[in-house]
Amino acid sequence: MTRTGKASAAAMALILGLALSACGDDQGTDTPPAPKTIQVTISGDTVTPNGERVEVEQGQAVELVITADAPGGIHVHADPEQELDYEAGTTTVTIDGIDQPGIVDVEAHELDLVIVQLEVR
Repeated sequence: MTRTGKASAAAMALILGLALSACGDDQGTDTPPAPKTIQVTISGDTVTPNGERVEVEQGQAVELVITADAPGGIHVHADPEQELDYEAGTTTVTIDGIDQPGIVDVEAHELDLVIVQLEVR
């Protein structure tokens, strides 16, 4: 094989190796899924959604976009528990990703009403 042929073969082997490594699966990465966004309305003593179940992946953050007529707090019954405050008007609060599979209640704290149940998978 000529020197040019050897260089071409080496270049092809390098390109093939890079292409194959790019085709690997993502299971080894620690990149969490994009946050899930849930629209929440709190008006007086009414909350929407009201206890609906929402699927999320382990470690996936949840953004609650809250439109409320008064300030208040959100209680996330996870381990560890999370307390989040919102203002009157529109506020976005983020529930940190939950690592433990199961059902996690997210409630409007002052109203003692479940907004959503996060089904962590």
